[in-house]
Formats: sequence, C-alpha cells, structure tokens
Amino acid sequence: MFTGIIEATGQVASFDSQPTGGVRLGVSTSLPVQELPLGASIAVDGVCLTVVERGPGRFAADLGPETLACTTLGNLSVGAAVHLERPLRLGDALGGHLVAGHVDGVGAVVARRPVGEALELEIAAPAVVAPTLVPKGSITVDGVSLTVNKVEGDRFSVMLIPHTLSVTRLGEKAEGARVNLEGDLIAKHVDRLVTARLGAAAPAAPAERPGLTLETLKKNGFV
Repeated sequence: MFTGIIEATGQVASFDSQPTGGVRLGVSTSLPVQELPLGASIAVDGVCLTVVERGPGRFAADLGPETLACTTLGNLSVGAAVHLERPLRLGDALGGHLVAGHVDGVGAVVARRPVGEALELEIAAPAVVAPTLVPKGSITVDGVSLTVNKVEGDRFSVMLIPHTLSVTRLGEKAEGARVNLEGDLIAKHVDRLVTARLGAAAPAAPAERPGLTLETLKKNGFV
C-alpha cells in the first residue's frame, strides 16, 4: 500500500529482456534500498513491483507480461527518470490517499495549460478508469496522488502546484504522453457494487452506464 507521495526520482539503469518474456528493470536511486528486503514492494511510476535484487544505490524488479501490457513501464529505456515510493508502514502519515499500486489503465495527456506558477493537465482516461473520476476526488497519475479538478466525459483535469512540479516529472509531460492511472480505491469498490446491484455483467463505458438517480437507487434498494 502507498500514498501517492513521491519520495524520489530514480533513473533506469538497465532494461534487460528475460527468457520468460518479461523484463528485469534496474533502477538507480538515492533511496536507502538496503532497508528494503528482497521481496519487498516498491512503486515505480505508480506500479507496485517486487524487489528481486538490490545493491548500493540501486535495485531491480521484474516486469511480467501483464505489467508490460497494462502500464507504460514497457516503454522505458536506460536513462529515463521514474517516480519512486516505498510502501506505507503502519502508523505512517497518510499524506496523499490510499494507493494500491495496481494500475487500472493508461491515459494520455491531451492539453497543458499554465495557470500562474501552476500547470493544469487535461488527461483522457480509458473506460475502466472514467467511472471512478469525481470532481475533488483522488486520482493517481504515474504514482502521484492528485485531486481531480474537473470531469468532462472521459477527460479530467488536475492542477500541478509548484511543489509538485519541482519534485515530480509530471510537468515534463507533453501532449500525447501516456501516463499510468489508478482510480480511487473506494470509488472503484462502490462502482463495482452498484453496477452489480443494477444487474450489469461488467462496468460499462460512461455513456452506457445507467443514470444513478435517486429513483434508481431507491428502486434497487440502496436507499
């Protein structure tokens, strides 16, 4: 479990194909990785990975076919910068929001708008993420906990304040850049429960979903 508060930016040191069809990703970092035992979790650009090797100032993790297919990590190359966060410990401050490190889908930056010293990013989300988007709710973008400002269909916007711009690489994202998205955990569970109660076999795209009016909720026993 993570919080979406980035601890450091690491650098891809190696990206080696494995006989199993996956990739072993090596990352150099200033984080004290010697404190992470083998088998520990670490979030890389919002993706929860398992530490399989470690050494002074570096660690390695394996990317399986599922991770390569469902996240942006398969497009990394040596020298690329990545966001890093170690797992939350019981009793730690929850500065962002509860983040599992399980990416729901890949979105794309569709617009960048400077707002004073801040930067507004507009992002197109895949259908699996769109139902979890709520104005003033939470979203994880490349591992960064952010507040959703506006939602219009499958698009949402977030505001990057100067601090976020200085400690993450989100401000470098150009239009068309792909980003890992994880919807809010609570929103995902509520969406799944409501959809199942309404009789849908699986979550549908926003345009196909039934309107959750008070009448609909009463009819299906929610209120």
